[in-house]
Amino acid sequence: MQLTSPAFEEYHPIPQRYTGEGEDLSPELRWSDVPVGTRSFALVCEDPDAPKVQPNDPPFVHWLIYDLSPNTSALPEGVPKQPHVSSMPIEAEQGTNSFGKVGYGGPMPPKGHGTHRYHFRLFALDRDLSLKPGATARDLSKAIQGHVLAEATLIGRYERH
Repeated sequence: MQLTSPAFEEYHPIPQRYTGEGEDLSPELRWSDVPVGTRSFALVCEDPDAPKVQPNDPPFVHWLIYDLSPNTSALPEGVPKQPHVSSMPIEAEQGTNSFGKVGYGGPMPPKGHGTHRYHFRLFALDRDLSLKPGATARDLSKAIQGHVLAEATLIGRYERH
């Protein structure tokens, strides 16, 4: 499975428009080469370079969107920051990010912390998750365990100005 974005190339900077310093819009994402038997998709955006309170803390989560239809092959720019999305060409649920909010929260590393990597991870799943809107990364991780048919990752970078 392949995951790309017209907004930025793999390992290149994420434009400011898609960050907490800009308009904080989710970037457009596209995917292809989906495995047969896919029943839904889930996407997580994480910052593994974010400071952690404890060494074993999970990565900082910027976005959780799940229960995307198997007929979906893209997320448009600017997915609304609401628990249930149905006002676009997609229908999905969104979870609670590490900012404590539902929907996309763009890159905004601490000042002087250098360049961070942002991992957009798409999972093709063999079932619908039926998680409630507002689920956490832990909820999502538990729900997809044993149901991932394929995973694709797109990594962008951002350094706060």
